[in-house]
Amino acid sequence: MAKALGLGGVFFKSSNPQQLGAWYKRCLGMPVDEYGATFRPGDIPEGGFTAWSAFRKDTEYFQPSARDYMFNLIVDDLEGCLAQVQDAGGTLVGEIDEHEYGRFGWFIDPEGNKVELWEPRKIGA
Repeated sequence: MAKALGLGGVFFKSSNPQQLGAWYKRCLGMPVDEYGATFRPGDIPEGGFTAWSAFRKDTEYFQPSARDYMFNLIVDDLEGCLAQVQDAGGTLVGEIDEHEYGRFGWFIDPEGNKVELWEPRKIGA
């Protein structure tokens, strides 16, 4: 049987893709080029993985964004990334949330997209 092997990408509309890409490159160091950002398997830290998850239509998890989607970015320093996002004009949402598999924080980007940042817990930590 053929099967899916992981998340190949997150695609969404933007009113100014180049400007938004430059914002992400500046505040999160994402490797943005003419096609967007590409992450290779070696970029994902130990304890990290790709998740695909469908939420119920009435979920409040994506709030305060009015969008029907949210994306998650794996980061190496959650507090540092959140500070950079805020300094670059992003709006932080909620408090850092800790779980056995890592720590999470959220922000709204300049176009109103809610983004989840995930710092995976290192194996054995």
